[in-house]
Amino acid sequence: MSAHTKPQIITDAAGQPAFAVVPYPEYLELVNQEYDDDLTIPHAVVSANVDGDSMIKAWREHLGLTQAEMAERMNTTQPNFAKLERPDANPRKSTLKKIAEALGIEPGQLDI
Repeated sequence: MSAHTKPQIITDAAGQPAFAVVPYPEYLELVNQEYDDDLTIPHAVVSANVDGDSMIKAWREHLGLTQAEMAERMNTTQPNFAKLERPDANPRKSTLKKIAEALGIEPGQLDI
């Protein structure tokens, strides 16, 4: 079902929403979505990303690392690393894995 319908909201005695009734096909879509519950992203990282920083920069700053420290961890130069954390950068999947390893996070935590 591609067109979502408005759910029916059932309230409790205080008038607060208690239940939402949705069409069964939509319920199945929700239940069958794949989530990785182990991957979390701190609010500060998300906020920095919303404010325009790349996820790479947001994570680096959240973890208190400098570009030079990241470059050293990745065996590259600071200017090369700086290019990777620009908002318009599009690093390869293999590079994202190296960045995640250097940050001590999972590659999926760099995706938003």
